[in-house]
Amino acid sequence: MHGELSIDPERLLKGTTTIGIVCKDGTVLATERRATAGSFIANKTTQKLFRIDSNVGITVAGLVGDAQMLARYLKAEVTLYRLRRNAPLSIEGVSTLLANILNGNRMFPYYAWLLVGGYDSKGGHVFSVDPAGGSIEDRYVSTGSGSPYVYGLLEENYSRDLSVTEGVDIALRGLTVAMRRDSASGDGYLINTITAREYKEYSEDEINKRLKALKIPLPAPLP
Repeated sequence: MHGELSIDPERLLKGTTTIGIVCKDGTVLATERRATAGSFIANKTTQKLFRIDSNVGITVAGLVGDAQMLARYLKAEVTLYRLRRNAPLSIEGVSTLLANILNGNRMFPYYAWLLVGGYDSKGGHVFSVDPAGGSIEDRYVSTGSGSPYVYGLLEENYSRDLSVTEGVDIALRGLTVAMRRDSASGDGYLINTITAREYKEYSEDEINKRLKALKIPLPAPLP
């Protein structure tokens, strides 16, 4: 109907696995790297994890164009806030800003489901932000078609006493489980951690070292 927000949740759940975990000393964000178009693997090095500021990042699930546009838009607004206030926006503030952007575009909605994760004066946070602008905070969240497999592992292994290092290991295990069972998820890992000290983007070598320690087979090298 004209003027009514209409979003098919299935379109947002046919690809991708993203994870956000709040730990005692920071936050972990993680995704795999496959982009699909139906049953076709469209890309094997897709960027689904974006640094927004020194204390916050986002993961994306949904249409690539919408996700990339939202990441650019949000980063610009957060940067402007920092310049004007000489201080970073809180993680709740970033989540609210993103929710308002999504909610304000209801005539032509963005087909993207995002996780906002970071660290501020109140500690670590993860917010799930849906395409209609709903924003919900939780201790751990997963989105995308691989999320049902991840949640089983998170429910079994999560505790508030987890360190960021332990959270990274759980995220890698969760992505591995999803990639084994969900054909729309695969082709490698992206891991970022945010603490009071730094925003860290894990290199491929660092991820491979953690995979070896966990006895998880390394992803096949791309041709």
